[in-house]
Amino acid sequence: MRDYREIPLYRDVTPEQWNDWRWQLAHRITSVDQLKQVIDLVPEEEEGIRASLLTLRMAITPYYATLIDPHDPACPVRRQAVPSVLELERSPGETTDPLHEDLDSPVPGLTHRYPDRVLFLLTDQCFNYCRHCTRKRLVGVRDQPAPRERVERALDYIRATPEIRDVLVSGGDPLTMADARLEWLLGELRRIPHVEVIRIGTRAPVVVPMRITPHLCRTLARYHPLWVNTHFNHPVELTPAARAAVGMLVDHGIPVGNQTVLLRGINDCPVVMRDLMRALVRARVRPYYIYQCDLTWGLGHFRTSVRKGLEIMEMLRGHLSGFAVPTYVVDAPGGGGKIPLSPQYLLAMSDDTVILRNFEGVICAYREPSPAAGGAGSSCPLCGGRCGQLREGLARLMYGAQVTLEPAQLERARRRGVDRGEVFAKIAEDERKGRDSYGDGCW
Repeated sequence: MRDYREIPLYRDVTPEQWNDWRWQLAHRITSVDQLKQVIDLVPEEEEGIRASLLTLRMAITPYYATLIDPHDPACPVRRQAVPSVLELERSPGETTDPLHEDLDSPVPGLTHRYPDRVLFLLTDQCFNYCRHCTRKRLVGVRDQPAPRERVERALDYIRATPEIRDVLVSGGDPLTMADARLEWLLGELRRIPHVEVIRIGTRAPVVVPMRITPHLCRTLARYHPLWVNTHFNHPVELTPAARAAVGMLVDHGIPVGNQTVLLRGINDCPVVMRDLMRALVRARVRPYYIYQCDLTWGLGHFRTSVRKGLEIMEMLRGHLSGFAVPTYVVDAPGGGGKIPLSPQYLLAMSDDTVILRNFEGVICAYREPSPAAGGAGSSCPLCGGRCGQLREGLARLMYGAQVTLEPAQLERARRRGVDRGEVFAKIAEDERKGRDSYGDGCW
């Protein structure tokens, strides 16, 4: 992160101005000429940026600009914020509204897809216009909050629809609005008896952490239960200022979750993603989702394969505490909603046994509590129980000869310095004799 005073564009900015979120919003970088004063651009990049601005406007807060490596085109912050000519390319399957948010909109600015919750788009203005934005068709068009009449229509729909218990306020970024306007909306929602939970989706802690003020936090805390979901994509974004911002929210009793988008060349690496999740947990932010990048037009250069996403999830499980492992989802094209994906841990099952594997590649047998008639082993009516004599591969687990099958070079076994094969052979022998090898009691 650069000291802003080293950047000629901000040399005369006072600390009071720099730490004022309104100043940050008013002085976003919106032109190539401004951008050239912050980072190095070659002529080809300039032309690409100018062309791509025809599809989605550029806006970068001065704070977020200090996170950009001025000399590295592959900088993960730069690639999220600076337009690229690749945005002009349309890949197969891409559309302007792949999630059919507009089709599932009973009134303008409100999407009602799931039975008990709605998405409330309160503004089309963002602090930053992320180049991977799924709502490129909407954000930045007017660069201001929605008209009051549209907001009232959406509120009327929520009031008239008692099954709605959860409202996600998003946009754009609702925290671009003044505290008073935001509080008015929260008050209207909280007065609706069937609205139980309010959520706010914002990238403010990432791109303009000075927006999270004590006054804002006190305001939000008056409308509990209220949650905030933010959007860190790379560990470098978790600066001291960003950590302080989310910490202030948490200290006011506001749970903070994070939704990361899987982006090619930015975070599609198990180590980078692991480090991000660890940094989030240290900042008291709960990893919530990893999103497969949507099929929005112009995002083909950001998308990874689903296989890559599953590979990353495979490497996170076991290397992070369970609560620190996010859910990997594809937001289904056509409005199908979020579909969770995970590596395959269930390998096989019979009537009385389930064969599972863990993150180390250890394969184990879990015995069902009430074996059914006709299950594996001696009760088999077709072979007179001879299937229980099978002793190769998974059959050793399925028919009780062994509890686990372990890789030859298991790191956990090396740390323990014991022959794991002998240990589990003893456990299996004790089980066959019908006694508990661990003795009486529990711990």
